[in-house]
Amino acid sequence: MTPEPHLQAGAAVKAADRAHVFHSWSAQELIDPLAVAGAEGSYFWDYEGKRYLDLASGLVYTNIGYQHPKVVAAIQEQAAKMTTFAPAFAVEARSEAARLIAERTPGDLDKIFFTNGGADAVEHAVRMARLHTGRPKVLSAYRSYHGGTQQAINLTGDPRRWASDSGTAGVVHFWGPFLYRSRFYAETEEQECARALEHLETTIAFEGPASVAAIVLETVPGTAGIMMPPAGYLAGVREICDKYGIVFVLDEVMAGFGRTGTWFAADLYDVVPDLMTFAKGVNSGYVPLGGVAISAKIAETFAERPYPGGLTYSGHPLACAAAVATINVMAEEGIVEHAARLGAEVVEPALRELAERHPSVGEVRGTGMFWALDLVKNRETREPLVPYNATGQAATPMSAFAASAKAHGVWPFVNMNRTHVVPPCNISEAELKEGLAVLDTALSVADEYTG
Repeated sequence: MTPEPHLQAGAAVKAADRAHVFHSWSAQELIDPLAVAGAEGSYFWDYEGKRYLDLASGLVYTNIGYQHPKVVAAIQEQAAKMTTFAPAFAVEARSEAARLIAERTPGDLDKIFFTNGGADAVEHAVRMARLHTGRPKVLSAYRSYHGGTQQAINLTGDPRRWASDSGTAGVVHFWGPFLYRSRFYAETEEQECARALEHLETTIAFEGPASVAAIVLETVPGTAGIMMPPAGYLAGVREICDKYGIVFVLDEVMAGFGRTGTWFAADLYDVVPDLMTFAKGVNSGYVPLGGVAISAKIAETFAERPYPGGLTYSGHPLACAAAVATINVMAEEGIVEHAARLGAEVVEPALRELAERHPSVGEVRGTGMFWALDLVKNRETREPLVPYNATGQAATPMSAFAASAKAHGVWPFVNMNRTHVVPPCNISEAELKEGLAVLDTALSVADEYTG
């Protein structure tokens, strides 16, 4: 569709936003939010009538795109039937959402604790692990993101943590595997895997194994750069956790529900954690929802011992109805399989071809509809296109890249020196090729900063 311009309405929306909305992760006087008039499928548009192909999937959550009619109808039907109800009761939408999720989680992760989003899912997973083990410490990786609430932000391994890190959250960070920027001087994936596992076990030894409650990892780190773990790494972490009685928590908030071309990224590595967090793609973000999938042994801890935690809106009927509809749509329309096919047959070949032609592309990595380009000033030295945590003038190359993409009708997802290709999992092949062509143009802008 070609949206009609509504300049006066857009100006009013923008004025109210600037007067009253306090935006996350932002210096309030230095931002200029786009006023969005509508969205459908893989696109959204502004009040001037300009459309953007959303290669960011909102905030990597619209796995089935915007305004899917079956999910919209399910929300409307649930609102007419029962808009809300307290979490202590058995409610049809809540029960069915839990059943459908448990059917798809790996292993015996058959109990579902619902939250309002990913960060509080991580909070509760850590609480469960500490109560289950009676231990205080939690280990998480650098180059990670786990959410903006107090425990979750302390688990995070990127600069967003720094302002809130008081050093009292019981969190210890370690280096995960990432061969392109290896901290272990590895030359092969096998070396990187072995050395990363040795580093993790040494960290546990020096922290005291009996003090460590959990290891929390993103199955595939998302905003940190979609760093696919090498073969054997997650299985090795599982073995280490079993050896020391540590709870293994996988964070699938971003990677879950089709994003990697499987229902969960854990399926790619044939690994079963003790706890798994989810959100985002569970209902494409249509109504806020997250949760923790819980193994039998963790659930048994609270069989006759009350779990000391809960949320007013846990398993909200509207959110759960959206989840039921989303999961059914994904199954009926083969969206997970579609994401896997397009990733292998369209995205990967196209990105690798772009990497050959653009000196700003240092590495391509990903799977399904979950890809990243590591942008560099120099391929030989692998110097990032912008410095770590760059702002202002130092971030100019990435700002110029993003501006070029937006000018040509594509909304990118950029973070530090990386651009992500994370469109809706049901994007059409034609739409995807349109976005990749614009990415080609924008990379030419990034190339100007190499040398």
